[in-house]
This record gives sequence, structure tokens and C-alpha cells, in this order.
Amino acid sequence: MTKGRLYLIPSPLGEYDPAEVIPAGTLGVLRSLHCFVVEEVRTARRYLSAAGLKGHIAELEFHELNEHTAPAEVTSLLKLFDSGDVGLISEAGLPAVADPGASLVALCHSNGIQVVPLCGPSSLMLALMASGLDGQSFAFRGYLPAKTEERRSAIRRTEKDSAALHQTQIFIETPYRNDALLTDLIATLAPGTRLCIAADITLPDSLILTKTISEWKKNSITIGKRPCVFLILAK
Repeated sequence: MTKGRLYLIPSPLGEYDPAEVIPAGTLGVLRSLHCFVVEEVRTARRYLSAAGLKGHIAELEFHELNEHTAPAEVTSLLKLFDSGDVGLISEAGLPAVADPGASLVALCHSNGIQVVPLCGPSSLMLALMASGLDGQSFAFRGYLPAKTEERRSAIRRTEKDSAALHQTQIFIETPYRNDALLTDLIATLAPGTRLCIAADITLPDSLILTKTISEWKKNSITIGKRPCVFLILAK
């Protein structure tokens, strides 16, 4: 019996018409599916409704996969592909990138299930594009440690790597810790290191600024609790 495929479906980075950032082809595939693995059902329902499935949400099948999902529960999702194609949706942006959905993608590869990535917004790549930093060599470092001393040590290591490789370093943070991270970056990085802050990308009130640390010290900002990408490039 032929197995269904796993479609990786990007979602908007904020609350607005999905058609503004999601290609028509991706939306077409989305509307053809009936089974979805999602990070949070309520968010996914809202997205699918805005994407053209309003009035049909009750007909759809949802399964959650998030940071609390046990490995055995992820494995159990394989049975979904016996009935047809499945869509994977993250809370925002690209599924399986800094996202627990990666475990399902890996499982599909191990079991001969075709994985089909679809086009849509990536906050990481949009931030890199807009930063003015090196787009030829870059690395995504994920989340830095939450504790102050560990975080500052990680910042110093990241800056050292950036200088040695002339490589842009990209990382993200839980929104409520944005300003604590910014404080540590300004306090820890060298004066000539460039730091870009890219918050609420694609939204009307987006903020994308790149300055040296010495410039940030003269004129810092408050980011607030909103999705943000941080990028540095050391000399």
C-alpha cells in the first residue's frame, strides 16, 4: 500500500492575511489536506480558517506535536500516513526549523515516507537578508542559555567563533527574555561587533536595526515581548 506524503507547510509570522506571505501554491496544497500535525491546535485552526478553510475546520483531523510530546507519541503518528497525505504546521514560520516537528520529519525519512517542503516565510533568513551582515557565511545557534552567567559565556564563545570564521551568528530567544538578552549582549560583546535586532518581521510594526555595540550603548531600545531574531558579526 502506498503511504501518504508529509507536506511541510509554512505559516505566517503574525496575525494577518496568509496570502500576504504564503504563496498560492502552498495555500493550494494546504486546502487539499484533511490531516494535520501541529504545534498548537488552536493556532493552527485560526491559520487554516484564514487560509481559506473557514467553515470546514470541524472536518479536519489534528494531532499535536510540541516540546512535551513523548518519543512514543511521535512514533504513533506514522499510522496517519496509511490514510493519505499529512501536513506539518509550526506555530510560526517554517516547520522543523528550531521546531519540534523535526522529529516527525526524521521519522518519515527513516520509514520511507516522502517529505515535501513548501515555500513560505523564514524569520531567520529574512533577518539575515535585512541585517547587512555576512550572508555568505552564517550559522544558526538556536537558543542561548537562560541563566545570566551561562548566557554571557555563550555570547563570548559565539563572538569568538564569529571573529575567527568571519561568520554571522544567528540566534533567537523566548520573547519575555528578549530585553535581558539584549542587556547581556551590549554588556558582553566588543565595541566593534555589529548586532542586528529583527523583531516582528513582516508585521507593520517590524523593527530591524543593525549597529555596533558602541552605538547600541549610546542608544539602546526596549524590544518587548515579541518574536525577535538576533544576529552578530565580530571583527
